[in-house]
Amino acid sequence: MEKEAALIEAILYLETDPQDYAFLARLSGLSKDVVQKAVEVLEEKYRKADSGIELTRIGGGVMISPKREYWDNLKERYGKRNETRFSRAALETLSIIAYSQPITRSEIEAIRGVQADTMIRLLHEKSLIKEVGKKDVPGKPVQYGTTREFLKFFRLESIADLPKLNETEASRFELE
Repeated sequence: MEKEAALIEAILYLETDPQDYAFLARLSGLSKDVVQKAVEVLEEKYRKADSGIELTRIGGGVMISPKREYWDNLKERYGKRNETRFSRAALETLSIIAYSQPITRSEIEAIRGVQADTMIRLLHEKSLIKEVGKKDVPGKPVQYGTTREFLKFFRLESIADLPKLNETEASRFELE
């Protein structure tokens, strides 16, 4: 299993985005079961104190990344390309989409109380949101949801990993 784990490690090292088991199996020529075992071997290897990296699960895939405990030391140099600053309005719009998806522009505006076109365009350009369908109402407005890039940016395995909202916070995301 050492050679298989080494091959998967090399693939993950070269890939910049999270990769699922199907992709890793296809690229390595190994079965999905062997890939899964190899990933488990790598996770165990990286858990040790002498490793500065870990396997991160994001959006149904895995990737190699620095351990969270070292990020404060690394982000000054390496965080700039991945760390985009967003305005409060952009973060508020993104939060509404993340917690309420699928959601239309007019629903976002009803929750925020202001126009959302600019924020939606910005978040779409950053690939943090995408069109996920059309609402079955007159006019068929576009519905938005988060992307895999959103999960990667916030280091989430799935949307279910978003922090849970208390009752007061949750009511803020409801349409009146």
